Amino acid sequence: MALHSFAIEDVRHQAPRSGNELASFDAARELCRNETRFEGIVGQSLALRKVMQMVEHVAPGDSTVLLLGETGTGKELIARAIHNSSRRKDRSFVKLNCAAIPSGLLESEFFGHERGAFTGAITQKVGRLELADQGSLFLDEIGDIPLELQPKLLRVLQEREFERLGSNRTKRVDVRVVAATHRDLEGMILEKEFRSDLYYRLNVVPIFLPPLRKRPEDIPLLVQHFVQRFARKVGKAIDIISSDTIEALRRYPWPGNIRELENVIERAVILNPGSVLRISHHDLSTRIVSGRNAERSQTLEEVERNHILTTLKETRWILSGPSGAAARLGLNRSTLYFRMKKLGITRSVSASFEL
Repeated sequence: MALHSFAIEDVRHQAPRSGNELASFDAARELCRNETRFEGIVGQSLALRKVMQMVEHVAPGDSTVLLLGETGTGKELIARAIHNSSRRKDRSFVKLNCAAIPSGLLESEFFGHERGAFTGAITQKVGRLELADQGSLFLDEIGDIPLELQPKLLRVLQEREFERLGSNRTKRVDVRVVAATHRDLEGMILEKEFRSDLYYRLNVVPIFLPPLRKRPEDIPLLVQHFVQRFARKVGKAIDIISSDTIEALRRYPWPGNIRELENVIERAVILNPGSVLRISHHDLSTRIVSGRNAERSQTLEEVERNHILTTLKETRWILSGPSGAAARLGLNRSTLYFRMKKLGITRSVSASFEL
C-alpha cells in the first residue's frame, strides 16, 4: 500500500525490499518544499489549505478572529500566521493563556496594575493588553475566562479602552484580538457560563481548525518535520522512517492532535538507536487501535476514553510533570482534567491523584 511519498524505496538501496518498506527523507524533500509558506505550519491537505486561505483573507484587516478546534490543533500557530501576514507584523505579538493563570491574577495580567493596587502589588505592572498596543493580542483558552472579567474584556473589544487596576486613568489601545478555544461557547452561553454579547464580539471571523484525524494525509509531512527538528536538537542522524511506523501513525485517531504527535516523535527520536526511525512496540501498543473491526465498533469518544485511561494507568495516575499523563498525551493539565470530567473518568475514592 502506497503511503503518500514517504512509503517508497530508499533510493540509496537498489535491491527491491519486501515487507517493511523504508521511507527516505531525501525522497520526501521535494514534497516538503511545497508545504504552506506560513512558518511552522506543515501540511498539504485540503482541510489545512482551506484554513490558510481564510488566514490570507482575514489577516490584512483588523477584525477579531475566533479560532475554534480541539486542543493541540495548532491554534497559536494560526494566530501567529494572522499576525505575521498583517500590517501589524513588525509590532508585538502578545499571548495570554486564560486557563494557565489563576483567576485572581488574570485581571492584573490582562490590564496591569498600579503600585499598591492590592496586597503584594509593590511595583507598577504593565498588562498584556498594553504590551500589545499597535500589535496583536492572542487570548488562548478564552472559554476559561471568569464571568466577572468578561464585561471588562467586552469593553476593550467595543471601546478599545481600559484602566489598570488601582488607576482611574483611562488608556486607549489599538490592538488586534485573536481568541481561541476548544470549548463549546454556545453551550456555555446556555449554561450561563459565558456572556452572549462577548461571544458575538469575539465571533466576528470564526475559523475552525480540523483535528489531525481529519487530515491524515498531513501526518507523513508532520512526522518528517518533527523528526528533523528533534534529530538536530539531540545531535542524531535519522535518515529513514519505517513505512509500517507511518502506517500505524496514520491509523491512530490522535485525540491530542498535533501536540500529541510531536511528543510521540520527540520521545521516539531520543530513544531511537540508529538512523532508521521505528516507534517502539511499547509506544504503539498503547496508542494504536487494533484492527478495522475494533475501529468500527468503537465511537471516537470511546477510543479517546480508553486511550486516556491506558495512559493514566501507565503513569500511575500522575498527571503533571515530564513523565505524567498530561505530557504523554500532549495536553496541559487543566485540559486533561476537562477531558476526564467530560468522559466520566474518575479514580476510586480510596485512591488519590498525584499532581
